[in-house]
Amino acid sequence: QVKLVEAGGGLVQTGGSHRLSCAASGRSSRSFALGWFRQAPGKEREFVAAINWNDGNPEYADFVKGRFTISRDTNQNTVSVSLQMDTMKPDDTAVYYCTSAPRIEDLIQGSGSWGQGTQVTVSS
Repeated sequence: QVKLVEAGGGLVQTGGSHRLSCAASGRSSRSFALGWFRQAPGKEREFVAAINWNDGNPEYADFVKGRFTISRDTNQNTVSVSLQMDTMKPDDTAVYYCTSAPRIEDLIQGSGSWGQGTQVTVSS
């Protein structure tokens, strides 16, 4: 059973930066993907970014390209990813969920395990 724990939610001003992290445990395979979805009030959950743990190749939703960066935290003994969010907009306000799946293609489709989510609010 994969366990995902997000950290770093909070309040940020428009144009500012914020960083989320997600620690994963319980995965037995070394071949998997980690990533982020988000869900704004009244909207469906949507894909934000993902990364293959083995090769570090990322995938991004078009609306965050050039603003958000996902990375592996390989210096730690735990499996962890970070989402660096820059040039934030009020539309980025949402609950951000960490997710994991054996393949990045499955993760992007929403077919993975989920964390509890963390709220990020961008003030205008």
